[in-house]
Amino acid sequence: MTDSRVFISEADAYLFGQGTHYDIYKKLGAHPSQENGEKGYFFGVWAPNAAQVYVIGDFNEWKDESNPMVRMEESDGIWTAFIPGVQEGSLYKFLILTPEGRKIYKADPFANHAEFRPGTASRTTDLSTFRWTDQKWLEDRSRKNLYEEPMAVYECHIGSWMKHPSHPDGGFYTYREFGDRLLEYLKEMKYTHIELMGIAEHPFDGSWGYQVTGYYAPTARYGTPEDFMYLINLMHRNGIGVILDWVPAHFCPDEHGLACFDGQCIFEDPDPRKGQHPDWGTRIFNLAKNEVKNFLIANALYWIREFHVDGLRVDAVASMLYLDYGKKDGEWVANINGGNENLDAIEFFKHLNSVVRGTYPDVMMIAEESTAWPRVTDTIENGGLYFTYKWNMGWMHDFCDYMKLDPFFRKGAHHMMTFAMSYNSSEHYILPLSHDEVVHLKCSMVEKMPGYQVDKYANLRVGYTFLFGHSGKKLLFMGQDFGQEREWSEERELDWFLLGQDLNRGLKDYVKELLELYRNHPVMYKIDSDWSGFEWINADDAQRSIYSFFRKDETGKNRILFILNMTPIEYKDFRVGVPEAGTYKLLLDSASTQFGGQGSNISRTIRSKDGACDWREQSIGFDLPAYGAEVFLIPDAREEVQAGKKKTVRKETEVKEKEKEASTASGRKTAARADKGKKVS
Repeated sequence: MTDSRVFISEADAYLFGQGTHYDIYKKLGAHPSQENGEKGYFFGVWAPNAAQVYVIGDFNEWKDESNPMVRMEESDGIWTAFIPGVQEGSLYKFLILTPEGRKIYKADPFANHAEFRPGTASRTTDLSTFRWTDQKWLEDRSRKNLYEEPMAVYECHIGSWMKHPSHPDGGFYTYREFGDRLLEYLKEMKYTHIELMGIAEHPFDGSWGYQVTGYYAPTARYGTPEDFMYLINLMHRNGIGVILDWVPAHFCPDEHGLACFDGQCIFEDPDPRKGQHPDWGTRIFNLAKNEVKNFLIANALYWIREFHVDGLRVDAVASMLYLDYGKKDGEWVANINGGNENLDAIEFFKHLNSVVRGTYPDVMMIAEESTAWPRVTDTIENGGLYFTYKWNMGWMHDFCDYMKLDPFFRKGAHHMMTFAMSYNSSEHYILPLSHDEVVHLKCSMVEKMPGYQVDKYANLRVGYTFLFGHSGKKLLFMGQDFGQEREWSEERELDWFLLGQDLNRGLKDYVKELLELYRNHPVMYKIDSDWSGFEWINADDAQRSIYSFFRKDETGKNRILFILNMTPIEYKDFRVGVPEAGTYKLLLDSASTQFGGQGSNISRTIRSKDGACDWREQSIGFDLPAYGAEVFLIPDAREEVQAGKKKTVRKETEVKEKEKEASTASGRKTAARADKGKKVS
């Protein structure tokens, strides 16, 4: 326990002012401490425009002026206080007195825990008591190449994944209860990661956690920080990574939060054209200010260091990069060059990713960037922002728009499913089918599909096969893997009862097979960001709306073939050109009755034949089912030759052995006759 008199130094204040104190969360906020042998809590807050600051809480009966703070002379507005006797779990706020005499009551920006909503106070806690047991996971993570590992993400909102039947105030499971239940599902389905929405403290359930007031506090809706640590530790011990949604673009304007924190705008720009987002009704961080940048970068490191998270999905990156994002003429201010690029945000991202990836190269920084901003995942030396991955929003919109079409019209939009590969090597991509696509009257994934109910599920099976076959890491929002039919709402749990129906159970089983196929075959994930891992067989069969391609590794030896029929038409004796002569093994058939399909008569193995097809000398043929997705293991020609040689040698050996046996038998018969003749004579 640190002595409060040395808790924060002049050097700490200087580094914070420079924007480079990456442990500032250990200095500001509320921390267990002692002074003259007496235990209590040390409090620190940045309020440069305050005339006076007080700590008020249940420990002083919320009396306004019971515990005044002292302004550090060496700092630009840091106030500190040690209060003996304060216990862990105590509620508190900062009372800020402005020069005009106005009183402002604020939650602690650096608090590690908060009061359960609708309460708005902060709560003292001690993060050092949890005992982590995930060292093996962290060691293994540090040895891996992120880009060459499988990544199938399950995006999840804790409060609506499943509701507790007897818990009040939203029916929330705790982090621990949720973790125990979710783990079983993730292991069954073979996901590699979870991405958790809405973890940082936020007052309004309907914001889904994207309007934050407590950036350093896991929301109290689901328990304590230690409970959240338990959840992450549990996932790691079972081989599942954890990604958090992180929101540096904007923050909640509620009066207890960061907005006008000390009576003036210290976290946001006072000019509403720069400091407010009209579409969302939120405040925008002032990234020109060192202390604000430090607050955010230290926050990213906080989740990585203190909670062992494996990645941050940075929300609304495009809104930060463009000064005019979501704004009309007159609602924004151009940069010094007269452009709409936010130069401060660009430098912030470079700074953020340099620090995070420089310190933790095995942790992912993922950009939700919805425009064509170049080099999002490129290095800073090459002019990039240095994110690990970028969500491929273009692919997502093209995919959803195409799959919604009546199959009769898909031939006119054939290019929508092939276009993404033309720019695939420009970034490191994740292909997201996220929560944003199943809300606001957009329909769930299955209800986007055309046709009768059986057609919708058949469409979704072939669509998901395209997702898993395409280059790029994968992300599915909860419920979409079993055919959640209603749009998602944070107010209710997923419709788990649907798993009692054949089509939903079949879709879940099919996605499970896709995930297992994906994880078991490195060709499907090792080379995701350039053309050497993907090859079209026929990208131009628009008339029949059929796509065929294969994934391959760097040796060209291991390959998997995908054939996708996007129409309700069965093609008898369909032929597709293939890269090698040999026997093709069927790995997955979306039309199988096992998955809710109508069944097919495709053989488990198909021998290729001579004959030009799709500009290739070899082809295989079968009856391609309506809405059929067929996945084959491509034979290795060298292994086929070796197998042929072994077969020939085996046959020759068998012939020789038979000849030898026949010769031996003949010799025995001759000898027997000779012996018989001797006996007669």
